[in-house]
Amino acid sequence: MELFFTSLLNGVTYGLLLFMLSSGLTLIFSMMGVLNFAHASFYMLGAYFGYVISSYVGFYPALLLAPLAVGAIGALIERYGMRRAHASGHLAELLFTFGLAFLIEEVVHLVWGKSPVPYRVPPSLDGPLFTLFSATFPTYKAFMMAVSVGMLAALYALLTRTRVGLLVQAALSKPDMVEALGHNVPRLFMLVFGGGVGLAALAGVIGGNAFVTEPGMAAAVGSIVFVVVVVGGLGSITGAFVASLAIGILQTFAVAVDYKLPFFDRVTVSQTAPVLPYLIMVLMLIARPRGLMGTRET
Repeated sequence: MELFFTSLLNGVTYGLLLFMLSSGLTLIFSMMGVLNFAHASFYMLGAYFGYVISSYVGFYPALLLAPLAVGAIGALIERYGMRRAHASGHLAELLFTFGLAFLIEEVVHLVWGKSPVPYRVPPSLDGPLFTLFSATFPTYKAFMMAVSVGMLAALYALLTRTRVGLLVQAALSKPDMVEALGHNVPRLFMLVFGGGVGLAALAGVIGGNAFVTEPGMAAAVGSIVFVVVVVGGLGSITGAFVASLAIGILQTFAVAVDYKLPFFDRVTVSQTAPVLPYLIMVLMLIARPRGLMGTRET
């Protein structure tokens, strides 16, 4: 029971962090049709910006300021780079975001070096929240869960209860009609792109000190984010949420299980944990290419 509940809590925490990353990517793809290969790089920027800002004004202001700063950078990139690549077709978009990922990584190398930076959990959140059997659950993980759930509630309220959210939803399927009604759709695209990468940066701020803030952190989560988006269904926020939790819990449970696989005496379940998300993605593409909650394109 201790192993079950500990793995479940860790899996939910990891899954919610994945959702914070994948929700921004899903929102960008839904509206602009762009698979942003540099999305995890903005997650990395959020962690580094959070480290710098927290060293001057504290962690809690960094929780707000770092995503805003990264979101503003993302909006400028969309306005002066992505928009021109978008006009040249999907291949230009993919090459642009692919090159952007390498550019951001090199900038991080130049500014902060190749070694991890000492980005620590704030003292007020450092320590156990409660003890379950003989295992303790950290306060900071509960804080990560609270921020993730709060972000989910705010995103849902924004998309369904505000005028801006209604315009975004309308522009997802009928951008020409929205523009004909007098709204600035390109500006809306810019705000959505900036907001999407801002969500990734928020995940970086709360995930950078829980794990390790170093230049390879984007590559470590970048592929998993695309797995979540594909399994959940391209363009579906709800699907991304379900897939994030499922993959996070499954992978965490797999790491904790040390049983040997049948017919493979030298391979344990824990050794297969890094491969499981990609196996799920391949099976999903074979059985249901549109994902759990995606819709087929007409």
